[in-house]
Amino acid sequence: SVDYRPLILVAEDDDSNFKLIKAIIGRKCEIMWAKNGEEIVSLFHENRDKTDAILMDIKMPVMDGLEAATKIRSCDHPDVLIIPIVAMSANAFSDDVQNSLAAGMNAHVSKPIWTR
Repeated sequence: SVDYRPLILVAEDDDSNFKLIKAIIGRKCEIMWAKNGEEIVSLFHENRDKTDAILMDIKMPVMDGLEAATKIRSCDHPDVLIIPIVAMSANAFSDDVQNSLAAGMNAHVSKPIWTR
């Protein structure tokens, strides 16, 4: 049988950060890449029945991650509230974490993301 590979949508405007994320999770997960908030909202709408999680950079051009998460959470898909959205940000101050959670994110990880 074919091993199940969860679909992770990644919103990240920096190529090298995306390559790092892909190196960490790419062997076990299917990954789709958006380079700004507007693209991730569109990617989610196109793949919402298959999306298992979203990794969301906060500071991106066109539309930031907070606005993108808010738009995704407000769509009418029945599972939209249970799909995990994880904020990724170089800012790890408590108000940054609170802003992420207020926008509908489930967790907040600091960048750079290091493997152990």
